Amino acid sequence: MLQDIRDNAQGTIAKIIIVVLIVSLSIWGMDAIIGGFSGEPEVATVNGQDITEREFLRTVQIEKQRRLSQMETPDPSLLNEDQLRKDVLENLIREETLTQDAASQGLELSDSDIDALIRQMPQFQVDGKYSSERFAATVRNMGMGIGEFRNLLRKQYVVNQIRNGIVQSGLATESNASQLLQIQNQTRDFRALTIPAKAVADQVSVSDGDIQDYYDSHTSQFRQPEQVDAAYIALSVGALADSIDVSDDELKAYYDQKKDGLAREERRAAHILINDGPDASATIAKIQDRLANGESFADLAKEYSIDTATADKGGELGYAGRGVYDPDFEKALFGLKEGEVSEPVKTRFGVHLIKLEDIRRSKVPSFDEMKDKLRAELARKKAEDKFAEVRSKLADSAYAADDLAGPAKELGLEVREISGITRDGGPAPFDHPGLVRQLFSDDVLNDGYNTELIDVGDNLSVVARVRAHREAKQLELDAVKDQVRSTLVEQKTREALAQRADSIISDLKQGKSADKIGAGEWVDYTDQGRNASGLPAPVLQTAFSLPRPSENQPSFGKVVDADQASVIELDAVNQGKVDKDSEEYKRLYRFLSSLEGQRDYTAYQQMLRKRAEVERP
Repeated sequence: MLQDIRDNAQGTIAKIIIVVLIVSLSIWGMDAIIGGFSGEPEVATVNGQDITEREFLRTVQIEKQRRLSQMETPDPSLLNEDQLRKDVLENLIREETLTQDAASQGLELSDSDIDALIRQMPQFQVDGKYSSERFAATVRNMGMGIGEFRNLLRKQYVVNQIRNGIVQSGLATESNASQLLQIQNQTRDFRALTIPAKAVADQVSVSDGDIQDYYDSHTSQFRQPEQVDAAYIALSVGALADSIDVSDDELKAYYDQKKDGLAREERRAAHILINDGPDASATIAKIQDRLANGESFADLAKEYSIDTATADKGGELGYAGRGVYDPDFEKALFGLKEGEVSEPVKTRFGVHLIKLEDIRRSKVPSFDEMKDKLRAELARKKAEDKFAEVRSKLADSAYAADDLAGPAKELGLEVREISGITRDGGPAPFDHPGLVRQLFSDDVLNDGYNTELIDVGDNLSVVARVRAHREAKQLELDAVKDQVRSTLVEQKTREALAQRADSIISDLKQGKSADKIGAGEWVDYTDQGRNASGLPAPVLQTAFSLPRPSENQPSFGKVVDADQASVIELDAVNQGKVDKDSEEYKRLYRFLSSLEGQRDYTAYQQMLRKRAEVERP
């Protein structure tokens, strides 16, 4: 058990537990945690164990925030609250069955196990060592007592151990892996001939009667949707920055504050990299001795370094500034003097000896060179500081105003206009569902009010009002006649191309050659894989969708679009190669095993859920 704790404490399980606890507590606080375990109304009872209403509501809020975070433009009104609550309750029931099952199997952590787990968590460490002060402060900041934290950690950890145990025990059969890899690596020999649209142009004609018939049969396609023209104010950090004056004195002070950091230092390094194994210390000592005896660092890099990209060049890495290398590598490099070689440095790549070859510093740009850039930068910083204040003023002012001109003038902002917004939206910022919904609300659309101030992005808020409203209407035939004609020409061209392709395939099946039937010239494709490049995707997909050709008869297929048709003749299917020692096979086998493990875990959950006695008030 203790080994499992050491293995997992720094991994995904520990991180998930901490994140869940932090999010939960940041939303609900200490009272929610304490109240969540006792003395609360229940929403369900699982085998005699209550799921409290407070626990349920807390989890609903967490799940709501999770789903909102997955939206490109978060909008709470788009959430299906009823379905969300059903999903949360069912998940809590399943989790409770797993917790009870773990207890019945005797899977639990002792107090010493919990201590070991906590000591290994990086969240509670300072400089790589456990700190009881950091632990106490972190838990206190989460709004919890130590006991509550330990109990929640105990429950979550054991349940996750069961899940991981089942998932990781999944096994795939070698035959399935081999069969899938054979299919995946399969290649095909085929050929294709192309029929251009001009080859059937004489078969395509569209009369006024055809246009009328199509229009009458598809009137719903030719309706102009309900539209509004809107005026709006977009408050952004960029817009505020444009209106902020920055004096030359402020700029000079800002330049003096930043100029030391404008000189970028870059260091040219070379390194010798060896594997971090049992013999690493001895190998490093040998290299250091030879360096001390005057041997060349470059020669030793060629002899010892496992970094094949740099070894032949004497370990040369070139010039680089900060933020490029591994943090430990960078710390050692920027602590060296020119020509000096570091002590051994461990990174995830292995063990390095680093030599500092050269240092160069770029020239500090003059004030005049930096003036415009610094002005924009300082104005933006001021705008960021001012944004919340101006946003609040705009929200209040626009709410009380009969138009947008007054609020815009008061705050030095611009009123813009946009036309043709439908209930499905329009150009940005009216691609935000919440803003569009407000614009078409009864208060705004019919009563002449401004919308609320809507946050449509990071540091971007919009208030709008309707300037003009146009009801949906049917478009007359004359207005869409050319559109209908183009649609019919495309449709009839496709039909003619498909008929021509079918006729060619029929002749080919009867043994006639493409030359004799005037079909065009074949283009041969040999040993093509599923991801072959240089081929139209529809042609490749069709070639791989055709059945295997018989001994005496190839398989045929066609691809048709508005510009051309392609006839495809499949001549051979070549079985994919399988190397069970290859990384490709091993990766596929691990993937299939993981899928089997996930299925086993799902089935296990369903079994526990089916057996559970669940009561709901």
